[in-house]
Amino acid sequence: MTHPTKPTGFAGTPRKPASWGGGSGEVANPQGIELSACMRYCLSLATGGAYADPRTLIELVVEAERSGWDAVLLEDYIVYQSVDGMPTADSWTVLAAAAVMTTRIRLGTAVTPLARRRPWHLAREVTTVDRLSGGRAILGVGVGDPELSFTAFDEELELGVRAELLDEALNIVTGLWTGEPFAFSGRHFKVSEIVFQPTPIQRPRVPIWVGGLWPRRGPIRRAARWDGAMLGWKVGPEGKDVQLQPEDLRALVSEVRRHRGSLDGYEFVMGGGERPSDEDAERERLRAMAAAGATWWMEWVAPCPAEDALRRVARSPLGV
Repeated sequence: MTHPTKPTGFAGTPRKPASWGGGSGEVANPQGIELSACMRYCLSLATGGAYADPRTLIELVVEAERSGWDAVLLEDYIVYQSVDGMPTADSWTVLAAAAVMTTRIRLGTAVTPLARRRPWHLAREVTTVDRLSGGRAILGVGVGDPELSFTAFDEELELGVRAELLDEALNIVTGLWTGEPFAFSGRHFKVSEIVFQPTPIQRPRVPIWVGGLWPRRGPIRRAARWDGAMLGWKVGPEGKDVQLQPEDLRALVSEVRRHRGSLDGYEFVMGGGERPSDEDAERERLRAMAAAGATWWMEWVAPCPAEDALRRVARSPLGV
């Protein structure tokens, strides 16, 4: 399978420790942790409840940069976690505001359900964040779950069709980002020839990380086509999702390599759960996942009062 050229200025750059200072200088690492030179660390933040106040989320992103995190990825809902009436922030609007309040940290989503989005609108939103941030955007995508953000607005629910919508939308987004005359005619979307300007700073595009569950074939093939795999979870016993183990990750790395041929500049984004109380055991797990091929580790900060969230963000990454 062929795949698009990898982006420069992000996935194509040499890896540096999370304590590396970009933009305005050295990044604080208040705990003095020796961070890995081959693993980067990102936070996944909710956008509902107490976090629905954009000012709260921006404060958390600013603190994440100060505390040595390499990226913040926001969840992306219309109605957070399918709770009717739940206050919910718009992810890309918050990221645009956070972009002008930070200088180093990467900013994106985990994940934007592109099957319920107009791809040209999202292309414009992500471009804006990338330009405001000086080339720090990440686009995390997935088919989405058929939850209230879909059902309340008569969005497509059938999985196969959502997958088609996602694939067509990705072709449109990246086609528009070339800045050259672009047209598209698919089953679900049509675009008359148009030139999209300005383009993102990152070339040839903002990195695209694909979410999903291991070992489902569709997400694996889709992730292999783009720039990173956020396939850190699998269906476990009794149908409950559980995090991947090192042997699972090794199999995923092998499968992506089979599709791509080369893993140069490719990202494997693992984790996605809360930090456990036994931090030493968690560091051992991170070491095992890094050895199996993980290039990013994601830690979720569950919905909680803003003061508690700020303390969790300020703990800094569990470096290995």
